[in-house]
This record gives sequence, C-alpha cells and structure tokens, in this order.
Amino acid sequence: MHIFYTPDITQNTYTLNEEESKHCVRVLRLTIGSIINLVDGKGSFYTAEITADNPKKVSLSVLKVETEFHKRNHYLHVAVAPTKNIDRIEWFLEKATELGIDEVTPIITDRSERRVVKEDRLNKVITAAVKQSIKAYHPKLNDAIAFDDFLKEPFDGDQLIAHCIDNGEKRFISELVAPHQKYLILIGPEGDFTPDEVNLALNKGFKALTLGDNRLRTETAALSVCFEINYLNR
Repeated sequence: MHIFYTPDITQNTYTLNEEESKHCVRVLRLTIGSIINLVDGKGSFYTAEITADNPKKVSLSVLKVETEFHKRNHYLHVAVAPTKNIDRIEWFLEKATELGIDEVTPIITDRSERRVVKEDRLNKVITAAVKQSIKAYHPKLNDAIAFDDFLKEPFDGDQLIAHCIDNGEKRFISELVAPHQKYLILIGPEGDFTPDEVNLALNKGFKALTLGDNRLRTETAALSVCFEINYLNR
C-alpha cells in the first residue's frame, strides 16, 4: 500500500507536488493506472488512480473516500519538555503517532535542556509516521511555549502531571481518568519539574501522576502515557 499525505485535497482530482511526484514515479515506479492511497490529516482516507505519471506532476483521480477513518474515541494531548538530543524527541513523535496521539506541545521548563525546537523538522517526522502507520489524522504539533504560559491556556478535560517529587499522593493513570475522554498530560525534562512548577500545576487543577517505580527518560515517559491512555481506551 502506497500512502501520500495530501492535506490540501478538496476535489475528485488531485496533483501531487514535485517531491511526491518524483518519489511516486522514480522510486516507487508507479505508472498510469496504478492505485494509491491519500490521507488529508483530517480523517479522510482516499483511494485514487494515477491518470498522468509525469515525475514533476502526477495527476490523480479519486475513486473512493472514507471519512472519519479509524477515528479514535478519545483525545490525547501530551505537553513534553524537549530533550537535549533532538533525536530522542523525534523518536517519541514517531512512536506516539504510530500508537495514537492527537496533539503535542513542547514546553520550556526551568530545567529544560533544549529551548529551541524546529517544528518543521518535527512535523516531517510526524508526517512520515502518519503514512507508515496508515493514519488519516495528523497529530497537531504546537509551537514551543514556556511552562507558565502553557498553564494559562484553557483545556476541557482531564489534566495530569507526571513527576517524581515526593510531596503527596500520586496515582496511576487508570486510577485518575475514565475512558473516552480528553486528556492533557505534562511530562518534564530529565531533571524533572521543579517543586514550584509542580505546585503551580496542582493549583491549576492538575492531578499528580505516577508512572511507576522505574526511572524513565523524558521520551520514554511521554510514550508510556500514550500507551496507557490508548490501552485504557482499547
């Protein structure tokens, strides 16, 4: 199955951009009459036929459209402190997209090792994972934002913060939330959130979350909550 990401598709005909056209003709060796699939990132899954196989401009005719393709019964937003090694956050985005995630926000905390994030590069990782895992919904990647400012933004759903500070009771995801809801989960940097940051989140209504006794890297912790939420909503 050959899948192309076409976020601007609106008609029954479509033309791939030059990069995708070259990949289609030169790499995949597809020709007129070949059947491919398209996803728009908004939930629609298309089956299309190649009607012109120019390596600079492949033309398509849409044969079938499936809307709300594999629509999920919940909404997961993970706000995570970017890792110093960008490869590790790219790994998280790839695997989280495969497992299922709806929105990601890089948050800059007091102990953040990385304060600049190139969203274009990270979006390419997400797009590749969308195609590889046959997803019709493209996770939203927000601009990096300071932790304090992020907490000021409204969110209608369950709000959790994972941290390692021993300042009160922390509970597991399955004890804190119910299936089929909206979830916002905060994951801190390698040095964890500061006590002030944790208290600020708790005062904003966030619930304290534990991920168990194991010491996890930032990207592992972020991925583990994706797995747990998806398992809860299986």
